[in-house]
Amino acid sequence: MKWRDLAEHQIQKAKAQGALDDLKGAGKPLPKRDGGDIVSAGMGIMAEAGVLPREIELKKAVDAQRETLAACTDPADQKAAMRKLADLEMKLAIEQEARRKFYRTS
Repeated sequence: MKWRDLAEHQIQKAKAQGALDDLKGAGKPLPKRDGGDIVSAGMGIMAEAGVLPREIELKKAVDAQRETLAACTDPADQKAAMRKLADLEMKLAIEQEARRKFYRTS
């Protein structure tokens, strides 16, 4: 089954179950968004729904961990904080690369 067919099937299933009834902005065109690409459109829709992409959550976690590391004075605590920061940065890099590969057009 093609992705388009799978997506269409899921939409029809949601319609039949009534999950798409009374949605905000139903019947109106989508608002214009800055950037004009699919990534910014997707991020805007997620933001309106109150959902953060995993990449953004990881960026926030990395920033918080950097602050934690800066506040550490004990060498053992610093080592543990650096280990956690490295792990978070690796996960963030994986998410960013996955997004780049997914949205690559060529």
